Amino acid sequence: MPTAAEKPEAAERPQVIWRLLDGKPGHENQTLGLLRALERLAAERGQAAPQCIELPVADQHFSLWGFVLKRFHLGQNLPSPDFIIGAGHRTHWPMLCARRAFGGKAIALMSPSLPCAFFDLVVAPAHDGLTGRNVVVTEGVLNAMQPGVKTSGYTLVLVGGESKHFEWSNEQVLTRLKELATRYPTLCVTDSRRTPATLRAELASIFADRYMPWENCPTGWLVNELASAENAWVTEDSVSMIYEALSAGCRVGLLGLSEAKGRLAQGIASLREAKRVVRWLPGTIMPALPLVPQALAESDRVAHTLFSAARA
Repeated sequence: MPTAAEKPEAAERPQVIWRLLDGKPGHENQTLGLLRALERLAAERGQAAPQCIELPVADQHFSLWGFVLKRFHLGQNLPSPDFIIGAGHRTHWPMLCARRAFGGKAIALMSPSLPCAFFDLVVAPAHDGLTGRNVVVTEGVLNAMQPGVKTSGYTLVLVGGESKHFEWSNEQVLTRLKELATRYPTLCVTDSRRTPATLRAELASIFADRYMPWENCPTGWLVNELASAENAWVTEDSVSMIYEALSAGCRVGLLGLSEAKGRLAQGIASLREAKRVVRWLPGTIMPALPLVPQALAESDRVAHTLFSAARA
């Protein structure tokens, strides 16, 4: 019989991760960022890569009764999970039902619609204002961005759109984009689902082949472009893209909009105070971009936390 010291530790086997998907790209990018970080951590430690099982839950119905009765039909004939991760309210009940039926630790990304105490760990950006013994506070939401080999002078502009947190102006944004094109002749511009159609038409006309509409971006395009971009200018309504650019190690400038109050604006103010970003307001001179800070690595930090939890 092998002694306890001779028995292989549970951590030496591949971790099993159930990744719950709600069909929203922004949410799924967060869980992908955490998964990629767990893969990197396993490689660093000479361990097998985690086994990830993706479970779409957007069209499924889960409730308190499923929890009480230990029902999670999607888990039948699957290896039991070490971690069940999800982002977005549609993943919350499925996560809890899966844990009750098959075990593992339930990890919610962003503020959950249920009490934090229901989950083993809640990973939430600072602007959500959550606290608690099982809450990990991060700078922005998690993402899959990583720094790459930077192309000197290459500048990527990320354009958002109308938001309840900021007052949007096509004219003000476009005026500064034209000035950026003068400063950075090879810049590339991309947009988002929220970008107004009239502005999209202007972007296509002005920037031609240097404009990449969001719907035409191949899988992985933004990850690769930010990895190689030295500079990134982002409209400040696009909070997730701001943190993606910082995670990719870019020098980041914000195309400021009309001042808005709220937690998102406070988070942006904190980035400015830490000199991670500069803010360019309409009608002012373009500021110099900050020196390249150390890239954010929040997904990796959370992955280390989960590794410690798995060994506990």
